[in-house]
Parts: sequence; structure tokens; C-alpha cells
Amino acid sequence: MTDKAIVIDWGTTSLRATLVGGDGARLDQLETAQGISTLKAGEHEGVLMAALSGWFTAHGPVPVVAMGMITSRNGWVEVPYVSCPAGVADLARGTIRRSLSNGAEIVFLPGLTDQKLEPFPDVMRGEETQIVGHGLGEDATVILPGTHSKWARVEGRRIIRFQTFITGEMFALLINHSFVARGAATPPVDDPLAFRRGLADAAASGAMLSLLFAARTGVLAGRLSAEEIRSYVSGLVIGQEFRQAREAGWFSPGDHAVIVGNDGLNALYAIAADAYQLHATTPERDEAVEGARAILEASRQVYRGN
Repeated sequence: MTDKAIVIDWGTTSLRATLVGGDGARLDQLETAQGISTLKAGEHEGVLMAALSGWFTAHGPVPVVAMGMITSRNGWVEVPYVSCPAGVADLARGTIRRSLSNGAEIVFLPGLTDQKLEPFPDVMRGEETQIVGHGLGEDATVILPGTHSKWARVEGRRIIRFQTFITGEMFALLINHSFVARGAATPPVDDPLAFRRGLADAAASGAMLSLLFAARTGVLAGRLSAEEIRSYVSGLVIGQEFRQAREAGWFSPGDHAVIVGNDGLNALYAIAADAYQLHATTPERDEAVEGARAILEASRQVYRGN
């Protein structure tokens, strides 16, 4: 690609945008608190145009690539999921193209669904773009930490399957709204040793519901401090994710995986991977922007072909 592009990741609580040069360089970034949960039908384009007005004035009608919850049924334009297995061309064929009021094209990216997962199909919206940005050239197991953590398998330049673990959401519920929160220190404290202790206890026992209650009784017994609770529970839930992923066949001790994402959890997941004897690498780049640009270029080929 030789032209600029604007990549937007528009989620429930925020709008993040990156102005990208033709060589892939990040020229500018912005973020607002105008997530889709704050908007009504018909307000999306006006909010977007206002947020990007400075870039449009300086660079003209730069094409926009939109991903995230903005393409869900609760967003601006609902884009149907593409089914696994899927590569870049499949995702490109699933895009929807529109024009903004200044004539700039906006391409809405699809999500991905794994229809074969039991008991019900699984879905992702945005993580597939990160996987594309990481690259599909080598077969790999890809871990994407987050509120709804994903484990995905890349083979033959396609994402062939994936599975979701609601680790981040479970942690937030426990630490903010459960009995566990009653004893936790305020403000929150991060304790690396308590995190590793939680990982070890999760590895030793699959009785997750019992372990979670132990986060409370450990305080009552004087063996877990208020400052340790948050990190200990984080270790429990992330450790259980790895334990369950191993039992679901995602890895065996000694295997390799790559941890992709940029939400601050990569370092914790790398520690957990090491505890479970999974050799994990954590590339340092913005995979979402790289993937969005790749799908945008592929979608242009699709539209020219039509």
C-alpha cells in the first residue's frame, strides 16, 4: 500500500484511531470516550467525522478501516461473521464498504465464527484482525489475552479454529462484585509473588469454585493479606484458563505458542505460560493495525475483481 489509511477500533466504551502511512508508520493516534454504548442510531458518522476532522483536513479523504464492536448488531453497520477456516481473502470478501459524507471510503471488517465448537458456535470480533497482523505464514497456536481471552490455531495460512475463555470478565466480577472484593486492599495492589501463588494453586487443583472461596478464607485464616488478594485471584483465573486450555487440547508441555495483544496482559500470560511449560513469545508490535491494513488491501482486490 502506498497511501495513508485510518484504522479505527471502536468498542463499547471507547473509540481509538490510528493514522497510518503507506509504509506502515504510525503517524498519529487519538482516543475518545465515545464508545458505541454512548451513541444512538444515526449518531455514528457524525461522531466519527468530528473525531477525524483534523486528519481529513490535513490529508484529504483518507480511507477508513473500522473494526471492533462498531460492526456488531449493536454498532453502526452489522457485518456477518466469516466462518472458520478463514484466511485474509475470506475476511476481505466479508467486508462491507460504505462512503462517508466527505467521499472517503470506510470498510467495515467482519468477525469470525467457529461453527464446529460445542455446545454452541464461538465468535470473535477484532481478534482475527490481530491474528492476521501477526501473520498467517507459519502454523502456530495464538493466545489473545483480554476480557474474553481467545486461543486460536493457524494452519495453512488460515485461522482454522478458536476458543474463548471469559477470564478477564470473570476476574472483574470477582474483584469488584463478589465476596472476594470485601477483603481486597483499596487502592488495588499488584503483587507478583501472590500472582504466582495463584497460578500454582490453579495448576494443583481443578476445583475452581473451591479455590475462589479459598481466596476469602485465606484472609480469615491470616494466610493471605488484603494487598495480595487481587493478584492471587488474577493468578487463579489465568491459571485455570491455561489448565482448561491444556485439557481442551490446545497445548502440551513443551509446545510453543505466541501471545498477541496490547492490553497490558501479555506479561502476565507469559508468566502463566512458563508455569505450564508452554514456550511462548510476545511480539512487540501493533498487530491490529497491521491486520486491518492487510484486509483493507485484500478487500480492494475483491472489489476490483467484482
